[in-house]
Amino acid sequence: MMPLTLLAPGNVATVRKVGGLEDTKRFLENLGFTEGAEVTAVSTMNGNMIVKIRDARVAINMDMAKKIMV
Repeated sequence: MMPLTLLAPGNVATVRKVGGLEDTKRFLENLGFTEGAEVTAVSTMNGNMIVKIRDARVAINMDMAKKIMV
């Protein structure tokens, strides 16, 4: 397992665990980051990460991305 921040653009991984406080977990789950979901890294810029998850593109900051283990 590794944090989502280490996933190189274009690579696909499966979400293994979502960490953080309860509010953070709920926020990320509402965006689609649930265990078993496939996530694709699109790009990283200005401290944000753009990923594709469940047929949607989502931008999250690096602090949030560190809480998602793939």
